[in-house]
Amino acid sequence: MQVEVLMPKMGESITEGKIVKWHKNPGQKIERDEVLLEISTDKVDTEIPSSTTGILSKILVKEQEVALVGAVIAYIDTEGTESVKADEFKIEKEPVEELAGELPTGEPVSARSQINVPSHGHNGERFLSPLVKNIAKSEGISDNELTMIGGTGAGGRVTKYDLMKYIDDRGLIEKPSMKPAVAQQPQSSVPDPRRETVIPMDNMRQRIMDHMVKSRDASVHVAAITEVDMTRISDYISKRGDEFEKQEDFKLTYMPFIAHSCIKALKDFPVVNSSIDGANIIQHNYVNIGIAVAIETSGLLVPVIKGADEKNVLGLARSIRDLASRARNKRLTGDDTIGSTFSITNYGVFGNLMGTPIINQPNVAILGVGAVKKRPVVINDAIAIRQMGFLTLSFDHRLVDGALGGRFLERIVSYLENCDTNKIF
Repeated sequence: MQVEVLMPKMGESITEGKIVKWHKNPGQKIERDEVLLEISTDKVDTEIPSSTTGILSKILVKEQEVALVGAVIAYIDTEGTESVKADEFKIEKEPVEELAGELPTGEPVSARSQINVPSHGHNGERFLSPLVKNIAKSEGISDNELTMIGGTGAGGRVTKYDLMKYIDDRGLIEKPSMKPAVAQQPQSSVPDPRRETVIPMDNMRQRIMDHMVKSRDASVHVAAITEVDMTRISDYISKRGDEFEKQEDFKLTYMPFIAHSCIKALKDFPVVNSSIDGANIIQHNYVNIGIAVAIETSGLLVPVIKGADEKNVLGLARSIRDLASRARNKRLTGDDTIGSTFSITNYGVFGNLMGTPIINQPNVAILGVGAVKKRPVVINDAIAIRQMGFLTLSFDHRLVDGALGGRFLERIVSYLENCDTNKIF
């Protein structure tokens, strides 16, 4: 029996995904829950396990191609799991990705409907997925313009990425620089392989790049920096850390204390827990904390603790651990990375003292946490050795003024320095 492998639904807002890598080739055996492929969406990269044991018999959507949610992307033969020759199986030359564009999002495609669909309709018009049509309509792109866009999808189909690149390129053409032309030395557009290495960006790096540029263009970034005495919390971790690790099977860090203090400060200053929608302020009556997680060799993800204001320090510690682990093991879903109302990034884990983070849209502020180190400080005219760290608040000056940002940041400091370690759990 052949089992269909469908493009999974990774979140409510996710309509399509790109196949980054197949971990099995046609003809190879796959075990249930063994990683079959890796997909990339607008939100996250995820490894997809096999739902059954069998032989991967056909791959319908090749690597770097896009398929809509619910489309059949491969078949697994479950009748026999004995060794077979790879040449008995094949990758389809014409993926059936276009057919999924005509189905409702998330609706499975039946095996009976697996037919090759040409990239042009019966009337000669080029096939366009609903997503591409919607983007084109919102950007004011005419049907004639669409016919001129080169497609990289199956059969020359125009994908969302083709359309977005066209929109970006069109913007450059329609908005030429007003600066006078300056004579420049001609430069070769072809890198010299003896002196330069061309490294194509992976999907995650492209998404980070786009997200950072949009944040820069959307928000008026201002930063306030202060220092915080973490000695009380540091002493608590030193005293109770081993006991905590035995109980929870992971180390206790500063981050859940910092997140808890941010939540209390956000309740004191609810404007910072807002977003901007045109001329309206959307003030959120709940707190969803985004925690930046560095992914080795790949980039940065910001998974979200939903309902963070309903958790104590222990609950936050468990949530942070869970999200960080799933992010690094590519087990996040698209919904895990959306919905934040405030974000925290901890570059202190790399030894950095301070920085100026970029706001995670659509938030209006993000807290940057520097390394906590022993430093001499003056207390009551005496010099003492304390565990000190720097905190940076980057905020959107369109909504958060300097006075509000400064008071909010100092409120976080107050909660951290006066933490009642007898009542944190």
